[in-house]
Amino acid sequence: MKIAYVLNTYPQPSHSFIRRELQALERQGVEIRRLAMRPSAAALVDPKDQAEAARTEYVLQAGAGRLLAALAREAAASPARFAHALRLALKLARAAGTGLLRHLIYLGEAAYVKQRCTAAGVQHMHAHFGTNAAAVAMLAHTLGGPGYSFTVHGPEEFDAPKALSLGEKINRAAFTVAVSSFGKSQLSRWAAFGNWDSLKVVHCGIEPERFADPAPLPQGPLRLVAIGRFVEQKGQMVLVKAMARLVQEIPDLHLSLVGDGGMRPALEAAIAAHGLQGSVTLTGWLAETEVQAELASSHALVMPSFAEGLPMVVMEAMAAARPVIATCIAGTPELVVAGQTGWLLPAGGEGALVQAVLTLAQTPHPQLTDMGQAGRRRVLKRHDSAAEAAKLAAHFRKAIAG
Repeated sequence: MKIAYVLNTYPQPSHSFIRRELQALERQGVEIRRLAMRPSAAALVDPKDQAEAARTEYVLQAGAGRLLAALAREAAASPARFAHALRLALKLARAAGTGLLRHLIYLGEAAYVKQRCTAAGVQHMHAHFGTNAAAVAMLAHTLGGPGYSFTVHGPEEFDAPKALSLGEKINRAAFTVAVSSFGKSQLSRWAAFGNWDSLKVVHCGIEPERFADPAPLPQGPLRLVAIGRFVEQKGQMVLVKAMARLVQEIPDLHLSLVGDGGMRPALEAAIAAHGLQGSVTLTGWLAETEVQAELASSHALVMPSFAEGLPMVVMEAMAAARPVIATCIAGTPELVVAGQTGWLLPAGGEGALVQAVLTLAQTPHPQLTDMGQAGRRRVLKRHDSAAEAAKLAAHFRKAIAG
């Protein structure tokens, strides 16, 4: 079985779940061709991401001349099919309101992707995210390429379903994957009712062997870790404000913010304004082994997001036997069970976050250990990468057979 993964920017430090999915499929005998539009602008610090970049073909690096030539070949080979794809690109552009040029570029990318898939004998295309990668896969299929599917993570797709023509992409796809039941419910809002059976839930997975022997909860001062891009929706600013209140009650409390992004200067300024330089560390992006070390030295993961799909870092923290403090949004309550594996709280304000951390600090060490172990059992049962890849491979086989 030959599958092409059509991706926008790959690999990225925050998208290790795609890499794990690809590699789990390959271990099960699926042949994967990686077609990304562009490489990451962020430095790749993880050797595994660097290796993935070396295996990826970047469409835009082919150059405008080759994309235009691909378009011309498609127009000459089948004028009617090309006209249909052009009309679809125009329809997507009108819905997006971002101008025609961008979607004509998508059409050029799609022509190139279609021809690369044909040359390689690809039987099916799969995209991640319902944004431009799904548009390119849909247009490539319209040009006569193999069928396609795509995985929707959220929250971006749920924020702008009309501008992204999400319903159009779902209704033309062989199937569409949500990473949680919540995500499937949101896709059902935009899919035609007759296509609801094409909506599947396949969880992002973790590799259990990476967490075979989790470190015991540390003794000593309370340590928290938060992991994610430094953007508004991740809520790190609320966490910094909460830390300003918490250190008054727990002076030796420490927080590690793992990640990077556009909000870093604002976070640094807020940390300085609150005098938290000794209590909060910004680590930048870390390799997987370094992330595991941060989890190992922490008592809990904090996920203060305003919007999510189903965060991989929550899965990894639970696999590392760490309790989780998370906002009660999107798919998170499907994994974090309040009072058993951690704490769930409303998004947006630091008051509930402060109270949750104070409760964590007052919870006996053996009880925290039990909560971490309960979370570990839950995530290993629900999010084994091999099991989830097998589900996805079965959907691929059915789509190809159909």
